[in-house]
Amino acid sequence: MDYFTKRYHAPGTAPGTLMPTAEEAGSGFRITLIDYTESDLREVELATTKQCKDFLSRPSVTWIHIEGYAAPDTLRDLGTLFGLHPLALEDVMNVGQRPKAEAYDDQLFVIMSLPVIHTDDISVEQVSLFHGDNFVISFHQGEVDPFEEVRKRLRVAGSGIRKRGADFLLYTLLDVVIDTGFPVLEYFGELIEDLEDELLETPTTRTLKRLHHYKRELLLLRRMLWPQRDVLNTIMRSDHHLVHEDTILYLRDCYDHTIQIMELLESYRDMTTGMLDVYLSSASNRMNETMRVLTVIATVFIPLTFIAGVYGMNFNTGKSPWSMPELNWYYGYPVVWLVMIVVAVGLLLYFKRKGWF
Repeated sequence: MDYFTKRYHAPGTAPGTLMPTAEEAGSGFRITLIDYTESDLREVELATTKQCKDFLSRPSVTWIHIEGYAAPDTLRDLGTLFGLHPLALEDVMNVGQRPKAEAYDDQLFVIMSLPVIHTDDISVEQVSLFHGDNFVISFHQGEVDPFEEVRKRLRVAGSGIRKRGADFLLYTLLDVVIDTGFPVLEYFGELIEDLEDELLETPTTRTLKRLHHYKRELLLLRRMLWPQRDVLNTIMRSDHHLVHEDTILYLRDCYDHTIQIMELLESYRDMTTGMLDVYLSSASNRMNETMRVLTVIATVFIPLTFIAGVYGMNFNTGKSPWSMPELNWYYGYPVVWLVMIVVAVGLLLYFKRKGWF
């Protein structure tokens, strides 16, 4: 996950400007529309947003989902048809926005962060939602549609979603986005558990790199998911006429889920911080063990070096009887070796008794 993910226009650009990047200009998108009542459902894939106009006058709930990159013309057409605010459309195009909820006179605009697991990484994708009197418009620029399960529930006649209004559909989509955090954190928990085992058994520099990587991912994940609690709190306390009292009860459940996710995130962050302390302590202990062994070896060889140094002096034994007379002993050489061995073994036994190694 990158540190900076927000897309923005050049400073000085007029507010509400819809300007694609060179990479996005050639990418495509898919528009799906589901129009439903309690007894009827129609699901179509649209070629252009102008085809949505036929459903505006119906007394049903209309859900329009745009998967992929929505071109500026597409956003402008939707803005004209549904009266969407230009600043909100700009936030839809410039992905990487902080999660937020904004209330207008006749609609709600919500931005959420959707965590996604890749092969060896985690990314956060933006989900944008517009909620009007009888419609919900959702945008997602990821590769996989996160709302397929919602479609399956809508296809079931008499399902709870079809019995309620557009505000309950908004809650359902918010619930999917928020609950996606649980499998992501479960995946993180497994990674941290494996890393903890590796840390206690055979920690290496690779372990430290993985630990820093996980800490960084958790930090960025927290930065993108933490505001979602405030988003739900804003919707519940806004007293907007589009959100009914019975739906607020369900939104409270979403709010509880955001708290649980943040608690898990904080727990994992504390665990990785503690694991870093364990790694540093383990590295320090290994260094101390190494220094202890080297110190024992050096201490054993100090007297041996002294003995070898004394008898390495080239005094002429023929000039004086005091010039190392033991050099002329018949057993002088074996005696020196015996003394050196006794000294070395004695020191090792002393160190062992003291528990120094």
